[in-house]
Amino acid sequence: MRSLIPWKWGESQGAPPEKAVTEFRKEVDDLFSRFFGSEGWFPSGYFSRGFTPALDVSETDENVLVKAELPGVDPKEIEVNLAGTTLTIKGEKKEEREQTTESMHKIERSYGSFFRAINLPCEVNEEKIEATFKDGVLNLKLPKTEPSKKTTIKIDVK
Repeated sequence: MRSLIPWKWGESQGAPPEKAVTEFRKEVDDLFSRFFGSEGWFPSGYFSRGFTPALDVSETDENVLVKAELPGVDPKEIEVNLAGTTLTIKGEKKEEREQTTESMHKIERSYGSFFRAINLPCEVNEEKIEATFKDGVLNLKLPKTEPSKKTTIKIDVK
């Protein structure tokens, strides 16, 4: 029996058992990731059932632009604040459920309170911020302050 269990590991006997177990676990994890995808067994948010709006943040020479997808959210339920260079968007997507004799078979829509905080790439002029809400999308136009605007300076190299 003792001849079956290598007590001393050398180069001729392959990897030590600790390394072999680690490599095996990595292979199994990779197998499950390939089979189930990066989301795993259940889609993200399956258990939390919370609502997190998707955001796009872009920048031009003059403005920082933020778009937030808020389908089904009443504009009166949205609160947008700016503190320094941190923009916060919070609110609540309320569930529209009626008491009927329907039996639910699948629920994928998310409801609940949400909160997003974004660090802006520069300072913005708080007095000229524009916010519009149309078709479930919140659009914010945040004009940059003068020192934040990019300028191009030609430098002569000698």
